[in-house]
Amino acid sequence: MTPDFDIAAPDPAGMVASLSSLGYSIEAAVADLVDNSISAKAGQIDVVFTWGAENSWVAVIDNGEGMALTDLITAMTPAARGPASERTAEDLGRFGMGLKTASFSQARQLTVTSANYSGEWHTRTWDLDTVESTREWRLLHNADLKTLEILDQLREGLVAGTVVLWRRLNGYGSDEMDVDQTAQQQFYDEATRVKRHLEMVFARFLKDVDLRIQGQRVQPWDPFLSGHPSVQRVPAEALPLAHSTVKVEAFVLPSAQKLSKEQYDAAGGPNGWLNQQGFYVYRRNRLILAGDWLDLRGLRQEEKYNLVRISVDVPAELDAEWSVDVRKSKVVPPVALRRHLRRIALRAREQGADVIRHRGQIAARQHGRTFVYPWRVDKLDGRIKCRINREHPLVRETLRTSEERSATVKALLTLLEETVPVEALRVIHEADAADDPEPFGGKPNETQEAVASELFAALVNQGKSPEEANAMLRDMDPFNRLSGFWNQ
Repeated sequence: MTPDFDIAAPDPAGMVASLSSLGYSIEAAVADLVDNSISAKAGQIDVVFTWGAENSWVAVIDNGEGMALTDLITAMTPAARGPASERTAEDLGRFGMGLKTASFSQARQLTVTSANYSGEWHTRTWDLDTVESTREWRLLHNADLKTLEILDQLREGLVAGTVVLWRRLNGYGSDEMDVDQTAQQQFYDEATRVKRHLEMVFARFLKDVDLRIQGQRVQPWDPFLSGHPSVQRVPAEALPLAHSTVKVEAFVLPSAQKLSKEQYDAAGGPNGWLNQQGFYVYRRNRLILAGDWLDLRGLRQEEKYNLVRISVDVPAELDAEWSVDVRKSKVVPPVALRRHLRRIALRAREQGADVIRHRGQIAARQHGRTFVYPWRVDKLDGRIKCRINREHPLVRETLRTSEERSATVKALLTLLEETVPVEALRVIHEADAADDPEPFGGKPNETQEAVASELFAALVNQGKSPEEANAMLRDMDPFNRLSGFWNQ
């Protein structure tokens, strides 16, 4: 009898290409590996970046429970455990894809070696070149000699645990990089960004887990400054959803006047005050989303709400209702909760704006990266100063290419700085106006593209590669809030 169905198995090469293109950042990819280590009850986790041009590698080493061979093979199998699989209370996984997708997004070779308390180490390797050439899911039983040497070094002193090793890293596959100091610096800059991301994502675990990167201990970052006496707490609410509850608590942070410069800079977080405002969604104490207004109606990033941060604790059993994605970096709130989340946010935003408006606090942007903002807002000797950022690439390029009219250009910049329409801005922002101006009208247009193109050209003229220029545009206000060629 002829079956009434076809077996439509995916092509391994095409599947690898798809899994490698899910959009993981290096920070999110490493965080997915740390998830597994915490789920394995590791007390110590080390993240190591080692430069070697095309032979550079990244590893995550833990002293957790480790895996027997059958468990290791399951862990290395894509989607071996789906979202409906039974999991322990400590398990931070969801789709059974994190190890593979995170790793494939960053490297062509993934090797995992693990031992439980039997003391026997087992090793398996995914080599994406092998998968693509054979068109078979060949999980290799061991690894090449150089990989084995690295593994021996990394598991020295470990009785049990797991080592995850990435080799043949994406973007570092050229012999010429061996003498490229820029590439080496970029590689270690990525390690620094990963550290700041881990400080935020795993803050609630770091009391019990010794997490280190490049030998430096990862310190927890508290977005809510919950220990500061001047923090305003909006009463927490437990919102019912599908036989469970979602805990929501809003915080209005202290003004800069009540923080030391070090406290204020640290509270700005990895992305700066403007980008850190909004909801913080946690799943099993693991931060999923940091600083976002969840596309709720009428809520968008504005300077006057920089002090507002809202904690949302989502039980893992409500993953489906929140549409948690495979990268654990995006959520969509359930329809049943959106009205309540918006209500809580509006109340907190009103309190946050009140702190700024009536206490004279300027919600200044975080200036960790001088190229991001065209304006600098500072308070010097008790006076507020608005200055055009001379380090902004477009300003730098204008000054560089206008030497014959340098005095005129500098005079214009000074005139603009000395005539900021403060009174008009104060009137506009006194109320929570829904018609506040948006850069370039909030949507792609010819003016936006023209300005972005000039910025791109200025960055390239100043020595940046096209890839670096696009990355800087993606971080730069207001293009970090807009769509265009820089994030294609």
